[in-house]
Formats: sequence, structure tokens, C-alpha cells
Amino acid sequence: MLPTDLLISRRRYGGLVPHRLALDADSLALAAELIVLFQEAVGQRRGEFGETLAAFEGEDTAFKVKRGLAHLLQSDFCTFETVAPLDPPELRRRVFALGAAAGPPSRARREALLCHAADDLALEKGSLVTAEEVAAGLFADLPVRQTLTAFDPPAPEALVHRFNLAQAQGVFYRAHELVITAHRNTPARYKQLFRYVKLFGLMTLIEGDADHGFTLRVDGPASLFEPSTRYGLAMAKLLPALLHVTKWTLRASLKRRPPPDADTHRIREDETPPADTFELDARCGLVSHYKPGGEFDSILEEAFAARWEKLDTPWTLEREVDLVPVPGSAIIPDFRVVHPDGRSVLVEIVGYWRPEYLRKKFALLRKAGRRDLVLAVSERLNLAGAGVDPGEFQDRIVWFKGKLEPRAVLERVEAVAAAP
Repeated sequence: MLPTDLLISRRRYGGLVPHRLALDADSLALAAELIVLFQEAVGQRRGEFGETLAAFEGEDTAFKVKRGLAHLLQSDFCTFETVAPLDPPELRRRVFALGAAAGPPSRARREALLCHAADDLALEKGSLVTAEEVAAGLFADLPVRQTLTAFDPPAPEALVHRFNLAQAQGVFYRAHELVITAHRNTPARYKQLFRYVKLFGLMTLIEGDADHGFTLRVDGPASLFEPSTRYGLAMAKLLPALLHVTKWTLRASLKRRPPPDADTHRIREDETPPADTFELDARCGLVSHYKPGGEFDSILEEAFAARWEKLDTPWTLEREVDLVPVPGSAIIPDFRVVHPDGRSVLVEIVGYWRPEYLRKKFALLRKAGRRDLVLAVSERLNLAGAGVDPGEFQDRIVWFKGKLEPRAVLERVEAVAAAP
């Protein structure tokens, strides 16, 4: 994604319109030229290459476009590493210790000192180390001195698509509320959308049903008591995931930034700050770089499924689970455990979430009223601190620490399945 200073947008009839590059010859040529610059820069330090990029920008008034494309290439397609004959902090310790013993600094002593350190390292490593390598490695861990060691070039068209998507994502950094309407999708598409919301830990109220569609109201970072950059990024990550859903519309309410010369101290407490809106739908033309939904939502789930396969049990673990309708919402259990005789039990993993999420999660479970549901709950969660009393679910809870053991879940599943 892009930092706020590289976002470009304009207001139009009360709505915010992010800048979008046309997929034409000029944009593709610009993207291709930048990609070539990065390919030629492999082996250079970040600071040296930064000078090359500054020269490439020149006096162009569209410098934000060039800088934004370069930022995406650096953050998503480049590998920068520290290149030094020894870990730089340890190298500095050794060289500075030699320097302290050598007396007052001078150019001649510096050269002798670097040669001495290089000879010592060569003896230890059993290979040649030069004074120049020692000098270059002393502060090689500084970001500007890290070396571009690898570059995985995207196609020019893919880079333009990534830029357009990043401009739209940046809108959500100051969202107050996000409303997504999913229109009559297949159950699989609904499940995919809800999994994305769950995966990114967004505080969401879901209304509707599978027959008519669902409306998701997502709290934005600007609605929190203390605006969270991390939460704003999580909301921005939802957009490329949403692009994989078939039918949807989106409307975001945005907190408008005050003008640079505004006196914010004179704003009355009861004064509503001006706001913008941002709207998109499934026909927006943006292209996601996310792979279509993976099989698992988390490493915890994936590891649990892998360990289940080693159990000697007739119970089968299934990943594809239907929606559990709840008045005004829906639950997507993580797994279903099925016995050959037809019995089945749902399994929901409650891992690491905010207090607000825990309250909503247990409220939905209470509304669902399902007795065929086992909850795997992390002991690290402070349920009491979140105002949650798990007492009514106690006979269906499996507590775990870092690793969820399938055998413990299986014992609870068998007990639930046997209950009248």
C-alpha cells in the first residue's frame, strides 16, 4: 500500500475520487521504464538507488505517480539485505575496540586499523576480507546502506493495476464507517466475504440473510476512541479481498482532513466535522493481487487440520461449512466434524481478538442457540475483561494455549454428539 503523502484524490459532488492511471501506452511505458531501473539497480545500496530515482522524477509535476509506483516496487517486489563480512554491531565493536587501543585518530591510523580488522576476520573466516569490505560493513545495517539483492519484476500492466488499487485502499485510512452490501451471491461467495472480515479482525455488524443478501457495517479507524493506524491498514487490506466476491457495493464515510491553514483549536465541541464519501461496486475495474481465497484462515487452523489427519478416528474433519443463520447476522464455523453414522458437530476456533470482537462473537453464539457447536477458546483471551461470561458454553468449550490439540477437541465433540 501507499503512505498518505503519496495518495492522490479529488472531491466530486461530495464524494472522494482516488486517482487512477489509465491502462494506456503512456502508463505502461512509465511502469516498464521504472521496472528496468530496478532491474539494473540490483547490487546497489538503497541510498545510491534513491538518488537514481530522484533523478528519474526530475521536475515532473506528476512526481507522486512516479514516486508511488517506485514505492510499490520497493515494498512489494524488492529484497534489501545487509551485506557485511560480519554482523555490523559486532564489527563495530571490534573495530572501535582496536581504535581505542591505537591512540588518537588519524587518516593513517584509520587505514591501518581497517587492515588490522580485515586480517583478523580473514583468519577467522578462512577467506580473504579486504579493508574496503570492513569499511563498507561498519554501518551496512542502516536502511540507506542496505543492498538491493533481489528484484522480482512484475509485468507493467500488473504494476499499474497495483497502483490504482493502492490509491483506492488509501481512502480507508480515515474511514469512519464502511458499508458493504453483498447482493444475492452464492453461499460460497458469502462465506468467502465473511472469512475476509474475520481474517482481518474488523469490527462488523452483519444484517440480512442468504436469500436476499447481507449488509456489513464495518467500524473504521476514525470511529475508534483512539484512531489506530494498524486497524486502518487492516480495513484497507479488505478491498483487494472484496474484489474476489461476485456481486457487491461499497460506501465509506470518511473523516475529512482540515485544510493546512485551519485553526483546529477554534472548532466547537458540538460541531460536526465535514465528511466525504467513497463508493465502489463490483464493476469498478480494480484488479486484486490476492490469490483467490486460501483453504485456511490462519496458521492455527491449518496446523490443527494437519494434526487431525494423524488421529485414529472415524470422525472426519470438513473445511467447507454452511452458514449458520442468526437473526441479523450469520456465523461461519471453521470446521464440521462428521461421523459415518450421520452425526455432525460444528467447531469454531476463538483465537486472538479484541474485546469488542469477543463480545460480539459470544452474543452471536448465544443468539444462534446451537447445541451442536464446540468452541475452541485460547486461554490467552481475557474474556472477563471483555465482559464475556463463557459459563453457559462451558460444556462445549475446549481451552487451549499455543497449540490446539485435536484429541481434546475430539473428546468434546463426542460428548456433544452424545448429549440428548
